[in-house]
Amino acid sequence: MASLLDQIGAVTSLNLRSIPQRGAMSVASVVAVALTIAVLLFFLALANGLRSTVEGSGSEDVAIAIREGSNAELNSVVTRDQLAILATGPNVAQRDGVPVVSGELLVIVDGVKRSSGTNANMPFRGIGPEGLALRRSVNITQGRMFSPGTNEIVVGAGLLREFSGFEFGQTIRIRGGEWQVVGVFEAPGMVFESELWADIAVTQSLFNRPNVYQTMRIQLTSPAAVQAYRTWAEGDTRLNGLEILSERDYYARQASQSTQGFMAIAWILGIMMAIGALAGALNTMYSSVAARASEIATLRIIGFSGWAAFFGTMVEALALSALGGVLGVIIAFVAFNGRTTSTLGSGFTQLVFKFDLSPSIIATAIVVAIIIGLFGGLLPGIRAARQRPQLELASG
Repeated sequence: MASLLDQIGAVTSLNLRSIPQRGAMSVASVVAVALTIAVLLFFLALANGLRSTVEGSGSEDVAIAIREGSNAELNSVVTRDQLAILATGPNVAQRDGVPVVSGELLVIVDGVKRSSGTNANMPFRGIGPEGLALRRSVNITQGRMFSPGTNEIVVGAGLLREFSGFEFGQTIRIRGGEWQVVGVFEAPGMVFESELWADIAVTQSLFNRPNVYQTMRIQLTSPAAVQAYRTWAEGDTRLNGLEILSERDYYARQASQSTQGFMAIAWILGIMMAIGALAGALNTMYSSVAARASEIATLRIIGFSGWAAFFGTMVEALALSALGGVLGVIIAFVAFNGRTTSTLGSGFTQLVFKFDLSPSIIATAIVVAIIIGLFGGLLPGIRAARQRPQLELASG
């Protein structure tokens, strides 16, 4: 009698060669798994791209002062007096004897999305004279930086890809005032690319928020200086109610808040569709066992064990699910990987980013496909192993 491995190999080969006889059901099973994997990957890539963009935006040696308990800049307030105090803290970097700090105001304006022609919220940020210097990864790629005290704006390249009407040289109307687009800047893979920038004083005046700020960015001498700066701020009663954290930590927190919903949707839909794909796999494999009843009975008569029938059925189910998983990954790569999209960030403004299918996400999807195959082949495999040779041959 052949060894168990030889038996499994023989049964598996028989099963795989007979797949074309059940072509329609096999194709339906593969497609169901592929669609499940594609949908799962869509939301996982969406969440991963959003998280990568937000988390990758911060610098470890830049501190942010924000009102304690604020989940987003829109909910924060920092007074002018507090800004002045924060600029005098320890280890604040200086240039030409002036602290490298920027009091900032973030407001929402409307823009028209290129893809749909509908209005959507956009972040409009007023920044101080050192605002650009605090974002070392930002480069002006077209035109120039705005001049302080003027109705000039610069536009992030990501925002420009998603919204129309903000091209270089355009004059636009915002809040009843005319603004000149004098520059376009790039910050690849960062949230800054999703923003419009203008002078802080002009922004405060336009939006009727004199002397109101929401955050302050402070360039420190090193990443290690953030903790000392935070301790100093906590000890000054004039800064009560403010939270100090590094820009990197701030955006990591924002990333967590922004991606939780997408991750939940990904797994809820993924599980629901996986159940449907599992039902299809079970039908396919039960059909396979029924169609091969005579062959299985014959193999049992000549000495093949039930384990060989079981594992042969499992391998067939895994092969179909793995094929569906690979097809789902291919669909995901072709349909959306690396494509730019925009969605609401934690501040209820449009954030532009790219779908990102990382190796870990692809591995997760393949594991899900394998799990579908395992469960889809388990019960049919048990049924195949329990075939009664005498009855099957008689019926054949």
